[in-house]
Amino acid sequence: MQEMNDFTFQNTTDLRFGRNLIEDQLRDVITGFGNKVLFVYGGGSIKRSGLYDQVMRLLAGMDVIELAGVEPNPKIESVRAGQELAKQHDIDVILAIGGGSVIDAAKVIGSAKFYDGDPWDLVEDSAKRQTIGQVPLVDILTLSATGTEMNKGSVISNMAENKKLGTMGPNTPAVSFLDPANTLTVSKWQTAAGSIDIFSHLTEQYFDRAYTPVTDNMIEGLMRTVIANAPIALAHPDDYNARGALMFTSTTALNGLVSSGNENGWTVHPIEHELSAYYDITHGVGLGILTPRWMKQVLDETSQAKFAKLARNVWDIHEDDDMLAAKQAIQATYDWVKSLDVPTVLQDVNIPDNSNFQAMAESAVAVGNLDKVAYKKLTPADVVELFEASMTTEGFE
Repeated sequence: MQEMNDFTFQNTTDLRFGRNLIEDQLRDVITGFGNKVLFVYGGGSIKRSGLYDQVMRLLAGMDVIELAGVEPNPKIESVRAGQELAKQHDIDVILAIGGGSVIDAAKVIGSAKFYDGDPWDLVEDSAKRQTIGQVPLVDILTLSATGTEMNKGSVISNMAENKKLGTMGPNTPAVSFLDPANTLTVSKWQTAAGSIDIFSHLTEQYFDRAYTPVTDNMIEGLMRTVIANAPIALAHPDDYNARGALMFTSTTALNGLVSSGNENGWTVHPIEHELSAYYDITHGVGLGILTPRWMKQVLDETSQAKFAKLARNVWDIHEDDDMLAAKQAIQATYDWVKSLDVPTVLQDVNIPDNSNFQAMAESAVAVGNLDKVAYKKLTPADVVELFEASMTTEGFE
């Protein structure tokens, strides 16, 4: 019988979930690291919500340097700007307020303060970040999606080179504040995209060849939570409990716990990163388009039992035949994505033709090692086939 793999798990983020914690605790947390703060955020949403004014009031008297305008699919230009500010002001701590893009950029800025070269080097080669310093990061999460608030990862885009790459730092965020109330005004589009991102993170870790009975059960429960609560949050945006369920699920899905003992690498994420690198599309929406097609592509006699398990334990499908149950689970996944009112084909995210498919496929295989570590090994031709399938609804009811 297959045995569970050896693994180690450690996560040092101090997670603070709920209402009023920011008001009561933020200043003490920040001052614990120093007085010079690099305050990183995105667009105007935190100003419209009042969160910006609240934070500036709480940090009154401290040396606060602002870096605004971090974009979705965070760009290396924001990291470069942050590096310059971090060095110029010799910052002690970074405060990042936003979703995954803002926090991802802040993590790399935290390394870039101690690096004299172009921070893109740190994205292309994470090993460089393990031998230099890292500014402590405190974040206030405003979007449930990536799980970046409790892991070491960042994904940064370099549009000049059509690259979107993941990089791992030496530390998880020092302190993360998770108040679901800060997500009540998130748009339907971002709520849907974020929910799909959460589901995709779980899918990537669930479909693994290792023997993982404990984490499989955890993942199935988290999947059921996001499946149930995404429609509630879309229909009732001010539902604190639905927003809270999505927020905690997002964090738990990617803090390292549920991948403990896994042996395979991810597949759909490196493929979607190519779409974002070339077309700058919303990450979660791209995942929603690709995931059901990838499921169809990898379903065979070696994977049907795992898909059938997904069908019965997540989608409540009562079908004795494993292959039939598996196919119904894939259809259910597609139907759930479609129900969130997001595009389901590439043309609807302004990818009109296959002109970049070959280049994207070759890069995805190389960057993601899809021909070596994926759940089902893929060649560039397989990835092109996946892109082609993502331009039609053929095969889905």
